[in-house]
Amino acid sequence: MIRHIVLTKFKPEVSEATIKGIYDGLAAVTDKLPGAANFTGGRSESPEQIERGYMHGFVIDFDSWEALQTYSDDEDHKALGGQLVANAMGGIDGILVLDLDV
Repeated sequence: MIRHIVLTKFKPEVSEATIKGIYDGLAAVTDKLPGAANFTGGRSESPEQIERGYMHGFVIDFDSWEALQTYSDDEDHKALGGQLVANAMGGIDGILVLDLDV
């Protein structure tokens, strides 16, 4: 299984409603694609408070690297990814992506 982890530093003016809308869209993409499951996302509530500005994140589980590639190639995912970049501090520099084979 591949765990796709995305952390974002959103611009201060980006509302929680906007972030929720992006995450709801990504959850819908996850639901429609074979081999993708378990979208979970939101704002950090860590008691450690060492997010270093990455206050929002999400994870998606994929059955295989091929399923992750299908997600990456999906047009709805690309549009929502563009929204993430547009709303992140510094554009793509405000986004971290990790893919773990678990």
